[in-house]
Amino acid sequence: MAASCFSYVSSRNKCYQYSFSRAGLRSSTSDLGEGTVVHCWVPQTHKDDKPTLLLLHGIGANAMWQWDRFIDRFIPRFNVYVPDLIFFGDSHTTRPDRTESFQASCVMKVMDVHGVGTMTVAGLSYGGFVAYSMAAQFKERIDRVVLICAGVALEEKDVEDGMFKVKSAFLQFPSMSRRLFQLSFLQTPRFGSPSCFAMDYIHVMCKDYLQERKELVEALHKGRRFVLLPRITQPTLMIWGEEDQVFPVELAPRLKRHFGENRAQLVLLKKTGHAINEEKPKERYKHTKSFFCADPMITPNDNVKRLMLANLVFPHQITK
Repeated sequence: MAASCFSYVSSRNKCYQYSFSRAGLRSSTSDLGEGTVVHCWVPQTHKDDKPTLLLLHGIGANAMWQWDRFIDRFIPRFNVYVPDLIFFGDSHTTRPDRTESFQASCVMKVMDVHGVGTMTVAGLSYGGFVAYSMAAQFKERIDRVVLICAGVALEEKDVEDGMFKVKSAFLQFPSMSRRLFQLSFLQTPRFGSPSCFAMDYIHVMCKDYLQERKELVEALHKGRRFVLLPRITQPTLMIWGEEDQVFPVELAPRLKRHFGENRAQLVLLKKTGHAINEEKPKERYKHTKSFFCADPMITPNDNVKRLMLANLVFPHQITK
């Protein structure tokens, strides 16, 4: 098999490992008991004078693939933690629970292992479901939330009506891989989606826990009712691509209304699909940076004060 001679995906994984280590993170694995093990990239040294930022990946890849563009921009300001969710990377469990609530509790246990108190959490796609669940379960531990193309407001009825096109058709054959790329990207990604890349990706990234990952996707929508969604109270930023075909943009205002009086912000990116991190990294970083720097006492019209704070906290601009 060609992938055994040269694998772009394996090589990319090694590059990401080097990138994470060079940025100041180290690989850590926590045994949570009851057959559950979670891998997480954690700071070389946790500094108590810095806030903590938790980054949660989506279901299409492991943590490194989806957050590499941003970690070195956040590390100067935050203690950054980037876990692999259950059944991704080196994280796994023998327990049958496939809910985002279970994922959330596992991630929080990892943060407990590392002695982390309060934190800001950002979740991309499936990671946004987990981030929302963490904010609902651990209100005193989560101070801010960023949801990126996360269809938390999805209902089982939406799936029956054809809104959720991914369902349980997870990567298994090149045609499925190309279909997922088509749904995720408005434009063809820089690495393309030929069959050889799809087979390489499947061989390296999807050979383990395939059935379990299908079950994760199914658990997202099975029996899901929007009226039962808990209302979180933390300041929240939602970022969405207007052309998202995985979690359509009509889910965004539905979720924003659910927040009620909570100061939730919604940012819609034009000409952007589901893969915001790849298609609009600069815009995504800009809005996230602004949200992290915002002070509850600063009014939206106080642009000068906001700009001064942003330059103080994040002196660099993303160039990756």
